[in-house]
Amino acid sequence: MSVGTRGPTNLFGHPTDQLLAELDSELSQWDSLTTRPVTKISFGHFPLSFSAASSSGKSLRDIFLKHSLSAYLCGHLHTKFGKNLKRHHQPGDDLSFLHNLFQPNIHQMPTLRDPNCSSGAFPSKEFWEWEMGDWRESRVMRILAIDSGHVSYLDLHFKTGVKKTIIMPTFPLDSRFMSTSLSHHRYECQYMVPSSYETVRALVFSVSPIMSVVARVYDSRDGDLHIVMEADMTKHEGNTPRGNFYSAPWNYRAFEDPSPNRYWLQIEAVDMAGKSSSTELRPFSINGLNAQVPWTWKEFFVMGCQWASLYVPLLWSVLCFMFSILLIPKALQTFLKKQCSFMRFATGKGIVGGMAWFLQELCNFPGLWFGILGYLFFLLCFPWLSGRIFNNGGMGYMTYKGWFVKDIHSGKNHELVGFPDVMVIVLPHLVTVVLPMILVCAALAAERGLHQHICSTAGKKEDDYGQEKKRSLNHDTPGIKRPVPAIRDRWLRKLLVVICIAVCCKHFMNCRALIKAYEMNPFIHFPGYSLSVPVLVAYAVYKTRSNNRPRH
Repeated sequence: MSVGTRGPTNLFGHPTDQLLAELDSELSQWDSLTTRPVTKISFGHFPLSFSAASSSGKSLRDIFLKHSLSAYLCGHLHTKFGKNLKRHHQPGDDLSFLHNLFQPNIHQMPTLRDPNCSSGAFPSKEFWEWEMGDWRESRVMRILAIDSGHVSYLDLHFKTGVKKTIIMPTFPLDSRFMSTSLSHHRYECQYMVPSSYETVRALVFSVSPIMSVVARVYDSRDGDLHIVMEADMTKHEGNTPRGNFYSAPWNYRAFEDPSPNRYWLQIEAVDMAGKSSSTELRPFSINGLNAQVPWTWKEFFVMGCQWASLYVPLLWSVLCFMFSILLIPKALQTFLKKQCSFMRFATGKGIVGGMAWFLQELCNFPGLWFGILGYLFFLLCFPWLSGRIFNNGGMGYMTYKGWFVKDIHSGKNHELVGFPDVMVIVLPHLVTVVLPMILVCAALAAERGLHQHICSTAGKKEDDYGQEKKRSLNHDTPGIKRPVPAIRDRWLRKLLVVICIAVCCKHFMNCRALIKAYEMNPFIHFPGYSLSVPVLVAYAVYKTRSNNRPRH
């Protein structure tokens, strides 16, 4: 985009068709300039889970898959959601609709054990996405290495201290976060360069001169780590004094295995002062298989969900649910003349009968019911708010579809700006404010109906049978129970009023954030959005306070 919106509706990256065409052209040039494979790496700010499609429906992921990038390095999440913010992308043509919206693990699909090695057969397109963290807050730096087409990286966390010796293995690759189906295809079909497999290799950076570097391979077949190889690594001449390249020959075919995490690599370096530094143990698969790594819930939330595609299904799912809990009980009451009362629920109608009674009680307050329904239509048909959404000026208004704004400097009209970024305003408002408001209003109406039923039943018994007879019936009549203090004194109503206050507080906090973000006045720029919820809640509390039966 030529312009960018102010936060919080700046959650997504928005590549244009022009940018995608230029990127496609640039990557195509590298494919045509040489007959040798070229390692292609791209850098960007937004992870692909927070990158929207262009106006024509194309995405960065489509371009990267087309050219089989080795890696896409991104930021934006700043390691706040976990350490495994990595994702292995593969084409989703054969996957279900849900798999195109969600990726439950780091690897989208397991590696094919028996690749097609026939002439003209090509491995599937793929690329790695690696979130980099950030320097300003987390003090994280990444070293990236390309060794005979094998791409590896090492993250340095300076908050935990500065290391005087840094060891970065460049081959074999970590089977959890670096192996690719291309390397597996080349290995199984014998298309790889054998010389790139014949040595264990590493880069060593050290303040002090390094005296020895040793590579060790461990076998974890029986559950414990047993060393099966230990080799001294030789320094290659011609390196800079601060960074040296080491290698050690090995019989790589001895480590072929159908398990991607049976063998583990560790490299140790000792400097002239006798101080030892070692890498973390890392699994490897010489035949290119991927070791499955599960995400935590937070990592899945930010990396495994394709939020740009999820916004519309989530929006309409929430709206349909709210319309259904309003319209279905009203339709049953109006057209089928079916009134669900507390007595029918208490005499064995079960959970369904209880839900029907609970929701139909709201229909007994026409003013409140129509007010809530009208507010939902307002959210669908009218602007939610207006304000200054560009840092360089320009007022606009927002609907659930995005911002509509005119740039005061260029004079251009921008429509649907910030889509689907507006989901950070729309979905929280619907889920944490509007839906709780509907449910608590229905609960207030149901509590009032329950209180009236208990009071009327108790009064009728007292008139017909007297005090002793009333006690007997309270114990013997099915579905009729003695009024408990929580109902008689309406403690349940008091609890619901507290929940109403909590809903309003949450709504006012959202309004306050929008006022600060877009320099707006709630009474001028978004009165419908800011005032409707507290007015409806106050009206519900007021109408359900009396013991008189509401009129239908």
